[in-house]
Amino acid sequence: MRISELKLHPIAVADGPLRSSYGLHAPYALRTIVEIKTTDGITGISETYGGDRPLAAIEAVRSRVVGMDPFQLAGFWQYLSAQAEQDKADAAGGRSQTWLVPGENPLDQHTRTFAAIEVACLDAIGKALGRPLCDLVGGKVRDRVPFSAYLFYKHAGAGGMGADVRKDDEYGEIMTPDAVVRSCKQMIAKYGFKEVKLKGGVVPPDEEIAAIKALRVELGPKIPLRIDPNCAWSVDTSVRVGRELKAELCDGGYLEDPCAGMDGMAEVRRRLLAEGNDTPLASNVATTCFPHVPEAKRTDGVQIVLSDPHYWGGIRNQQKLSDLCEVLGLGMSMHSNNHLGVSLMTMAHAAAVCPALTYACDTHYPWQTEIDEVVVGGRIKFDEGSVVIPDKPGLGVELDYDQVARGRERYDKLPYRKRDDEAEMQKHVDPNWKRILPRW
Repeated sequence: MRISELKLHPIAVADGPLRSSYGLHAPYALRTIVEIKTTDGITGISETYGGDRPLAAIEAVRSRVVGMDPFQLAGFWQYLSAQAEQDKADAAGGRSQTWLVPGENPLDQHTRTFAAIEVACLDAIGKALGRPLCDLVGGKVRDRVPFSAYLFYKHAGAGGMGADVRKDDEYGEIMTPDAVVRSCKQMIAKYGFKEVKLKGGVVPPDEEIAAIKALRVELGPKIPLRIDPNCAWSVDTSVRVGRELKAELCDGGYLEDPCAGMDGMAEVRRRLLAEGNDTPLASNVATTCFPHVPEAKRTDGVQIVLSDPHYWGGIRNQQKLSDLCEVLGLGMSMHSNNHLGVSLMTMAHAAAVCPALTYACDTHYPWQTEIDEVVVGGRIKFDEGSVVIPDKPGLGVELDYDQVARGRERYDKLPYRKRDDEAEMQKHVDPNWKRILPRW
């Protein structure tokens, strides 16, 4: 079996005006659907980041992928690793996502590219063998993968532009503690989530503290809570928030990336522990690649690593991360970006094969809609907040090519080809807005 064809489908997915410390989400999120076709007539699929940079990175390996044996992924990893070393020598900055949103850091483009091809290859192999993807990498340690209710502050609107403006704004404006609680109750009622995460760093910390406290009052102590301000706070503010939310975050929850940098995280941890506060700190900003993990342990700046098969280098690297976290005594969860069903199933299979991943995964899936879904049969169903790993070959989903074509048509009409949350804030909220760290 050889790869005879590589097809890339850039698509646009309507996205509501969600807020974070990076700024404001654009009316559409950009994604890329990847297809490989084999000489045996089998098609493998994956989903990854969208826009010019991720698309160009995959195009750059087309000649290497076409003709490749999909079983022989180690050589492809070595090839991309050599490319990455050269890029690292030529580039400034690091792998941290402190300033660059996921999918836009040039230093992780090779791990992103490998992941996109690896998942498509594993999907094809699973179909050839008649086995679920997770069985190809050792088998699942859990049949059901729990996800969390991922709450955002947002303005009114449901995304889309022009004739495609989405009028069904399911969650409405969410800019107050009461609205945060309302949206959470909506999400739990619809999907059955058992853990809750709030994207913070948007309004003053006291308002976000009030939102978390209101969630605890409404949901009770059995629902773990988390908050992630994406580095918007100073060390002093981070310590104050950790102090004030000790009761809400300690019991199965965590405080994620409250401030920038591993040194800052470590200082927050030291000061909280000195007060007898063992609230775990989590990160997908300070820890985005393997060299970051031992440093996280050495400094005690991170106790929970948020993985992501899309930019950590695929499902097998996800397993390596699980093993490393287990050895170092670190917890593990999973980061999310705007995504559709192919990505959701990738995340589910990746989480199912990682013993150390015991915290519910993040997911943006509730913020996307049936109108944009590209898998046959429509949206992936949640069962009591979990995705059940299907007993189907590969990822367990197939592409609806009419829906893919509609996504491509939206993409072709867009005036932008990269995610830029700061530009969206300047366009729609405040023309002088800049991402400032720390903001509070």
